[in-house]
Amino acid sequence: MTTPIYDFVKKYSESEITRFHMPGHKGRGELGCERFDITEISGADVLYSADGIINESENNLSSMYGTAHSFYSTEGSTLAIKAMLSLVCRMDSDERAVILAARNVHSAFIKSAALLDFDVEWIYSSRPSHLCRCEITAVDVESKLSSMKSLPVAVYLTSPDYLGNLLDIKAIADVCDKYNIPLLVDNAHGAYLKFLPEDIHPISLGAAMCADSAHKTLSVLTGGAYLHVSKKYESFAERAREALLLFASTSPSYLTLASLDLCNKTLSEDYTNRLCETVKRVDEIKEKIRSYGIDLCESEPLKIVIHDGKIANHLAKNNIEVEFSDKDYTVLMVTPENTESDFDRLIGAVKGYESTDEKSEIFPVTPHTRAISIRRAMFSPSEVIAVEDASGRICASPTVSCPPAVPIVISGEIITDEDVKTFKHYGINRISVVK
Repeated sequence: MTTPIYDFVKKYSESEITRFHMPGHKGRGELGCERFDITEISGADVLYSADGIINESENNLSSMYGTAHSFYSTEGSTLAIKAMLSLVCRMDSDERAVILAARNVHSAFIKSAALLDFDVEWIYSSRPSHLCRCEITAVDVESKLSSMKSLPVAVYLTSPDYLGNLLDIKAIADVCDKYNIPLLVDNAHGAYLKFLPEDIHPISLGAAMCADSAHKTLSVLTGGAYLHVSKKYESFAERAREALLLFASTSPSYLTLASLDLCNKTLSEDYTNRLCETVKRVDEIKEKIRSYGIDLCESEPLKIVIHDGKIANHLAKNNIEVEFSDKDYTVLMVTPENTESDFDRLIGAVKGYESTDEKSEIFPVTPHTRAISIRRAMFSPSEVIAVEDASGRICASPTVSCPPAVPIVISGEIITDEDVKTFKHYGINRISVVK
């Protein structure tokens, strides 16, 4: 697998060229990476009109994921999510576009609704358990679509969610195909799913587009992400760079681009074998943790989800930093880059932990009354108040425990007494409301 971006950046860093161009550090500095940090100089291609080394590198990526085209983002899945939503919200009528979405959306989705001014029909889980989980089935999607007066421009899901729950994307994609509606997936935590023995990447399972945060599970610098467009919806690929540029910085990070480029080489070589070995090791570790009487949740292969929030503090005392924790759950993310010594430390730490059987009360998020649009709520004058005083007010900016999670209240919705109790449970004490 070629690495055209990395090769160019490396060659340039080793040259004796005098830099009378951005960035201002001129390739010098204490971080040590400055010499690789360039801008869109001659020969470096231009990310949002790529026809050179960036396009070549993206073609390498596209061949591995089997897409019409896969596009790089140096601004995370946040940019990819905004771009794919803009692609389905083309203004070809006077009516505001509607998207059918599972309630556990990343904040990027809410901000896109405000910027693009689309409406949202929400699907709520019939099995609520936590704000970070929203279990949606094909039956749920079919039921919702069949009851709508007019069809949405897309169906939008988050899978895997923050607690590692995987939706049945294949079955849901089949329902979307029946109604001729594109399925969009926030697959931020699942870039690696393509390379499992059973390929369960959303594009392979029938999604029209999906966003992958490569930096979350692959060997990529923070901010490196993909926007994948399936061959079934090739027309989206023709306008994707324009959609990305609508929200993106015109100064992409070449450090991040080079790491995305190098990752292609990693994925094309021994990554699948290393991933399989890691998944096997994680399964063994999960069984070991369970043998100590600690409650684990079923999850995607590279997450260890402990149904105990207090264990995070115990792990921290043993020099282990977790991905996420709250009153109820602790989430650890693993990749093939974790070492055996990492696993030994984890096993040693949990072995001495006395788990608690305390489980929090479930606070289900139920449908809300929408007073005004998301766009109007987010752009209206607002004020931050104590949640105790928020009942009856209109939410301006949604507050959740972490993204992607089920927003307790969405911008434009009326806050209820039950919402106040839920806010308090999750440690949210102040909220922005419309004046």
